[in-house]
Amino acid sequence: MPASITRPRLSIVAPCHNEEEGLDLFCRRVAAAAAEACCDAYEIILVDDGSTDGTWEKISALSRDHEAILGVRLLRNHGHQLAATAGLATARGERVLLIDADLQDPPELLLMMMAIMDRGADVVYGQRQRRQGETWFKLTSASAFYRLLSRLSSVAIPRDTGDFRLMNRRVVDILLSMPERERFIRGMVSWIGGKQVALPYERDPRYAGETKYSLRKMVSFALDAITSFSTVPLRVATWLGLITAMVALALLVFTLASWLIGHTVTGWASLMAAITTFSAIQLIGLGVIGEYLGRLVQEHKGRPMFMVEAIIRHGDLAELPVDFASLPPQAKREAMDAATVDKTAQRKQSGRSA
Repeated sequence: MPASITRPRLSIVAPCHNEEEGLDLFCRRVAAAAAEACCDAYEIILVDDGSTDGTWEKISALSRDHEAILGVRLLRNHGHQLAATAGLATARGERVLLIDADLQDPPELLLMMMAIMDRGADVVYGQRQRRQGETWFKLTSASAFYRLLSRLSSVAIPRDTGDFRLMNRRVVDILLSMPERERFIRGMVSWIGGKQVALPYERDPRYAGETKYSLRKMVSFALDAITSFSTVPLRVATWLGLITAMVALALLVFTLASWLIGHTVTGWASLMAAITTFSAIQLIGLGVIGEYLGRLVQEHKGRPMFMVEAIIRHGDLAELPVDFASLPPQAKREAMDAATVDKTAQRKQSGRSA
């Protein structure tokens, strides 16, 4: 690593999708918390996940005004988990805070997280005690999801937690080396292990804009989480098949016995009910198998997890390798270092020329 490169002690990664209204306040609060936690040795990485409003223009303006802010623009909307992964891949800090840009997770908790990590923690994650500003349906469905996941998963995933967490460099590098594309970051971090400490807090209401998680996205996210960390649904399908086979065998014996003693059983309704029940169970089993098979197909394709259109620092576009998304973690940091040095040298040269 060149001697001129000083990597930050802390990187703060925030995925953004149509967050134009709240970015100014978010950056002010995050910068104040980071400055208190580690002076000026930090960077703030804002990832524009295919926004359709003025989010990228706002990020570009903030990067010109604040030296610590770096903007990453994805080529299209990849979803929250992949946008977060793109930000983590860009981060160069020895510690990385993952936080949403909607200000529901208070940035001021960073100081406490840093203190806990100073005492030996590998990960410090926020655990929600209360969730203000959310509907009864959202609270109930989220609670049911976390409890179902904890029962199904072979990995102990803490309940009532999101992606709001501080991780050390080792955990981030392991996380980035994991190749799956259907990502459930909070579960993947739990799978890594190490010393992981909960920090209870109360979640605030969204500062501006609307939630980006529709019911369809929530269901898709839940399926990704369950299929990524549990094979129990496959076993349930197997058991349903076995139970159905035993019931069908019992019905066959009953039918043969009735025929032998001369009591033929007729009844269109009962026949249709049996056919419908067995067909439904078979379709459920096929659907579960299809979910896992579909994910295997997507993984086998080997497509990049995300596509970066532009990275901006100090108002300048950084030039990165075309295959940046597929580089290993160390190579990503070296590419970011080289881009930063090149732009710094260009600014100095233009200043001398002027």
